[in-house]
Amino acid sequence: MADCTGVIAQLFIYPVKSCAGIELSVSDVTACGLKWDREWMIVDQTGQFLTQRQIPHMVWIVPLLTDTALILSAPNCPTIEVPFATAGVARPVSIWNDTVLGDDMGDEIAAWLDAFLAVPGKQFRLVRFSAQSRRLSSTQWTQGVEAPNQFSDGFAVNIVTQSALDALNERLGDAGGEPVSIHRFRPNIVIEGLEPHEEDNLDTLTIHTVTGAVEFVLVKPCPRCAIPNIDPYTASSSPEVGLTLAEYRSLARMDGAICFAMNAIVRSGAGRTLHTGAPFDADFAI
Repeated sequence: MADCTGVIAQLFIYPVKSCAGIELSVSDVTACGLKWDREWMIVDQTGQFLTQRQIPHMVWIVPLLTDTALILSAPNCPTIEVPFATAGVARPVSIWNDTVLGDDMGDEIAAWLDAFLAVPGKQFRLVRFSAQSRRLSSTQWTQGVEAPNQFSDGFAVNIVTQSALDALNERLGDAGGEPVSIHRFRPNIVIEGLEPHEEDNLDTLTIHTVTGAVEFVLVKPCPRCAIPNIDPYTASSSPEVGLTLAEYRSLARMDGAICFAMNAIVRSGAGRTLHTGAPFDADFAI
């Protein structure tokens, strides 16, 4: 018998790393996480990855997926289409401590990014995770399991409880602040039915779909940088979110890092489809 149960409340993917997300009612699962999640990434002229940490207004780049293309839009810019069939030249790109191959999506989208992002001294390229590449999550946290991911910060899926956000907003309100949305934390799966941050203590989470179970292993709390301070609607940053989290979310097992949500890997169920409202059961780590 499972230790706890609940349902999926929301599903999100972020096709282009650090750009706006897409909320879904259904999402296919792959070995690397939810389909299309962090499959593209913006790099500079040296191949170094870029995020909202350096360029907050990346959050204003909004992706749309059709059957044949990734379409990007941004304020005061024409929309631009990047066909899935684009045969980009593979080039080395760096993300954290990893160097992998990314397929360059061409000069047209590069010029579009240069015009919108407009950072002096920077030229931008859009790359797609190459079929020639394989990137694994840290086996220190996966207990030796080889768990692939693409351009995420390191793990295939990010899972959080709705109650964790509710608890944060209650603290912000008590301090006279405004509530924040879950979008600041960029999760893939938001679950309901657990106490705030009870996800910290989970080992496995099994979501039941019409074609069978999808099983995730929650391997590591997710340390937070400055991105939750960035309002996804205004791209402005204010410190109250991070300061409030620092009051109660410094975890000893993470050497005092401020954490919110859990990083997870896919144990089984690749090829199945998740949907909001789907039930799950979960077991606590021993």
